[in-house]
Amino acid sequence: MAGKVKSIYVCSECGWESSKWVGKCQGCNSWNTMQEEIKNIVRSVGSVSTGSQKSGGYTSPVAMRDINTANEERYITDIKEFDRVLGGGIVKGSLVLLGGDPGIGKSTILLQVCHKLGNDLKILYVSGEESKRQIKLRSDRLGVDCENLYVVTETDIEIICQIIRNELPDLVMIDSIQTMNLNELSSSPGSVTQVRECTNLLMKTAKSLEIPVMIVGHVNKDGAIAGPKVLEHIVDAVLHFEGDKQMSYRILRAVKNRYGSTNEIGVFQMTNDGLSEVENPSMMLLSGRPKNVSGTCVACAMEGTRPILAEIQGLVTTSGFGNPRRMSTGFDYNRMNLILAVLEKRAGYFFSNCDTYINVVGGLRLDEPAVDLAVAMSLISSLKDKAIREDAIAFGEIGLAGEIRGVSQAQSRISEAIRLGFRRIVLPYQNLKTIKRENYSSVQLIGVRNIREAFDNMTD
Repeated sequence: MAGKVKSIYVCSECGWESSKWVGKCQGCNSWNTMQEEIKNIVRSVGSVSTGSQKSGGYTSPVAMRDINTANEERYITDIKEFDRVLGGGIVKGSLVLLGGDPGIGKSTILLQVCHKLGNDLKILYVSGEESKRQIKLRSDRLGVDCENLYVVTETDIEIICQIIRNELPDLVMIDSIQTMNLNELSSSPGSVTQVRECTNLLMKTAKSLEIPVMIVGHVNKDGAIAGPKVLEHIVDAVLHFEGDKQMSYRILRAVKNRYGSTNEIGVFQMTNDGLSEVENPSMMLLSGRPKNVSGTCVACAMEGTRPILAEIQGLVTTSGFGNPRRMSTGFDYNRMNLILAVLEKRAGYFFSNCDTYINVVGGLRLDEPAVDLAVAMSLISSLKDKAIREDAIAFGEIGLAGEIRGVSQAQSRISEAIRLGFRRIVLPYQNLKTIKRENYSSVQLIGVRNIREAFDNMTD
């Protein structure tokens, strides 16, 4: 029986529904995100079986102590940077969403995972954007050669789930979720309702059969995953590719991960043969660093358990306008303004009539407060036109009173700096009190309490 049809408006950010169009979503307070869709009031539900064990119309509960996880193991892809972000490998029955800008390498990394696992596992690659011939040409270019990789070009999610149940692969790739559609819904593919329902159906299939599914998701102009926000709540892990397409380096970051830490990152380099791992990102980010030039300082940030050294460049120049210009790339803009205010009020360095620019070299984005001291050192160095020592590195958080506050994992930061050849390490005095100096006799560890003291020890 055909159901009655009516028009509704759905928020593309959070999925909130309204019977009439409104300018501001009442669910997430976003403006101009309401999209019109056609909704069937009466439609068949549950026409696609997911194979779940039911008794009397509902799923029988199981005691927690009866659930056996002794034989639980992950699929190791041997792509160390990829496994690191996932928390050690792909968990059976997990649903992983991979997002990023067009052309940044989402489909490339999936084919490389197929190459690593295709000889031992049966993999189903589902594409709604490319033909089988196009996928074959791309796999040949990337050198993908495996025995158990099967390709399907289909957009009907019910047919795809039926193929999964019939073939029972060990791993499924969906490229991309915005091209999939459920025939029971009258809205077009890529709409809020279609993306939500298709993902929900894939989730039920993956959980019931214990088959991991990796989904490619497109992003909107703001860089967020296109579709409703509930899409990120359904999946188990959300991975996001970052980086400028004009540069060869890519950063894979976990935004959500139920099976691991969300602080880990993986660094890749885009080459003609695909994405190659960068096992030493600190060395990559510091390559080509200028010598004896003012306005540059090396910072150490922690990405999960990995310390990463990055070069921060500051430029301070006299402003030709009434209002000086402020610009920040790779560092929080509001945080930069806060540091400038502290430098003027507490340290006596005046930037009120100067244009100020901050840039983190290599396309990396640093949000950790521990890089505050390095940002301040680069700005003061440019203001005074006095170069910071080449073998010096600084880390520490700056408080509103101008004090240098302690940071976490100081020993890991020191060890990474020593490994890359730095011999003068400026750190908060609170951290220095907890470190055994005899273990670092080959370097100078200088504990500082304020900004002026830090700059004096970075330039003498």
